[in-house]
Amino acid sequence: MAVADAQFPPPKVLTYPASAPPSLITQGAEGRLYKTTHLVPGRPCALKYRPPKPYRHPTLDARLTKARISSEAKVLERCWREGVPVPAVYAMDPAAGWMMMEWIEGIPVRVGINEWLGERPEDGAEISSSSQETDQTPLVDLMKRIGTAIGALHKTGVVHGDLTTSNMMLRPTRGGQVDGCAGDEDKARVVEGDVVLIDFGLATQSMADEDRAVDLYVLERAFASTHPRAEKLFAAVLQSYKETFKKAPSVLIKLEDVRMRGRKRSMLG
Repeated sequence: MAVADAQFPPPKVLTYPASAPPSLITQGAEGRLYKTTHLVPGRPCALKYRPPKPYRHPTLDARLTKARISSEAKVLERCWREGVPVPAVYAMDPAAGWMMMEWIEGIPVRVGINEWLGERPEDGAEISSSSQETDQTPLVDLMKRIGTAIGALHKTGVVHGDLTTSNMMLRPTRGGQVDGCAGDEDKARVVEGDVVLIDFGLATQSMADEDRAVDLYVLERAFASTHPRAEKLFAAVLQSYKETFKKAPSVLIKLEDVRMRGRKRSMLG
């Protein structure tokens, strides 16, 4: 991290006096995510920063960075106004390559699902349709909340572009998630909470069924890869999506076409 910071120091906004120093949460190819505060010590926020890319011409790099930060902020603001569960945008400086957003407490949906599955049959065993209904109910409920969130997103005319269970947070409700799984009730609580969609760096505004279907297909493939034991429960996501979004039937028809193309590509290599 020290080498990276020496090559690309954090934005100046993170060097201003603050109640607590910013912490680097994650670093990817396109940017970094810091946890810091906004205006007052008690208001945590996430700062997304896109550092300069040395392999691009400086003028082109500055133009692309500004456009991508502005586009992501615009999408988030549109979703937030329409009631889609996304982080609120607090501040941004597209020219400097950063945007401050609401800090979402909780755990990634991926972590919640994996923790819940960790208490289930042996690793590699698929959840059986003959299992007791109470065994599956907490996870099915989570699948339904995911479908509802995506339906609300698509209703606004936005497609995420990178839907995975890592790009969704479980924000605890009162008395929500707990550490450890002592009993059946606590086991269920690891997948409780409000689903919040995050990381809109690849999001676009689109009303096309094709784009919405591809969004669902990306999630379906990611879900099967990340949570193979719960793959059969993904149908609950699509059912809830259909109940939330009135244009879902045509999107789901298009999803079948997208799946077919995906299978053909797999067969052809």
